[in-house]
Amino acid sequence: MEHGNITEFILLGLFSGEEMNALCSVLFSLCYLAIVSGNLMILLTIKGSQLSEQPMYFFLSYLSFMDVCFTSTVAPKLILDLLTQWKTISFHGCIAQMFYAHFFGATEIFILVAMAYDRYVAICRPLHYMVIMRRQVCCLLLMASVLGAFIHSLMQVLIIIQLPFCGPNQIDHYFCDIFPLLKLACTDTRLLMTAIITTTGVLSILTFVALVVSYIIILSTLRTRSSEGHRKALSTCGSHLTIVLLFFLPLIFTYVPMADSVSEDKVFALFYTMIAPLFNPLIYTLRNSDMKNAMRKVWCQDKRFQGN
Repeated sequence: MEHGNITEFILLGLFSGEEMNALCSVLFSLCYLAIVSGNLMILLTIKGSQLSEQPMYFFLSYLSFMDVCFTSTVAPKLILDLLTQWKTISFHGCIAQMFYAHFFGATEIFILVAMAYDRYVAICRPLHYMVIMRRQVCCLLLMASVLGAFIHSLMQVLIIIQLPFCGPNQIDHYFCDIFPLLKLACTDTRLLMTAIITTTGVLSILTFVALVVSYIIILSTLRTRSSEGHRKALSTCGSHLTIVLLFFLPLIFTYVPMADSVSEDKVFALFYTMIAPLFNPLIYTLRNSDMKNAMRKVWCQDKRFQGN
């Protein structure tokens, strides 16, 4: 489809100083390695143990997979651009990056909602838990998450490819996102920006509020009980809530304002593209005894043989 005479964009990145870029390239490379290895370890641990039979860990395995995919759409290009002076990306490559970033990010959001629903049913309706959260329902929730994310991402792409781009072609960001692209269009996009803020921004706020309220209800219910099982559930819900806060707060700050402060948006974007996926494995393993025990069984094979 016609998009003007622009065939490629230049990503201005995070910083302008070469020394800062070199330092950040090393830092982000280590972060990316930790994100991939940590989340893949969680995924393989769950798939290789009996935890995969539990709905909570079924969703957690796919959340970890989405973390790897989401960060992989942004981090490799960011790291490479930090080491080069000419940070270009083709028009179609830019559209593809925007689509996949929104697709994997939105899928994560919907999976977090499914995990909150799972914890609500487990704690507030424990007698019906195995019936409500049977495997078919979990698969249906996962499919709905993927479908919803695909529709959301497709809408972003359809908005951009209809716009004319005739110059300039410098994107003041480190990856292709819809607001920086709207600013480069050779037409008035204020109405589109308002529509995106109204849909994406408000939806993010409503989802965040619903998640926080659901976890507050769950945590208040757990605090009235004192058994060991409920204390473990309290710790699990606390981990979930921490991830929700890490992921949603920067997302809301990015998509709710009119996106005039792009430099701040780039910093906020680092939280949900790099920092949240980095902390997910730590939060879900260090505070989860089931995960730690499963990791010992799956990865410490020598101990297993010594016990036989």
